[in-house]
Amino acid sequence: MNKRILIIDDEPNIVISLQFLMERAGYLVEVASDGEAGLDLVRAQPPDLIVLDVMMPKLDGFGVLEAIRADSALAGVRVLMLTAKGREAEQRKGLELGADAYMPKPFSTRDLVARVKALLDEDT
Repeated sequence: MNKRILIIDDEPNIVISLQFLMERAGYLVEVASDGEAGLDLVRAQPPDLIVLDVMMPKLDGFGVLEAIRADSALAGVRVLMLTAKGREAEQRKGLELGADAYMPKPFSTRDLVARVKALLDEDT
């Protein structure tokens, strides 16, 4: 069965390229353009992995991550934070809140696909 990935990011150009990369790698992909919509999708049907931006309208990525980690029904959902906020303090905050991985933008597409695969392979 194909693994499901939810991309929560408000930048259309990034979303298009991420969706293309993930679908080409064989994953089923859903997209949300803000934190609230993303959290609604996660709660409705938890994906195997979330690719989560930090800076978004309505609810930022840290808020989304906190809500996911506070919900025991979502404990198994992996979260990869992918953001322009690449300073060490932001990375530490994301990891302390429960992110499984943190990649700063700009990113290597090869590295991103490898990281996603590694995170999803941990489930099997």
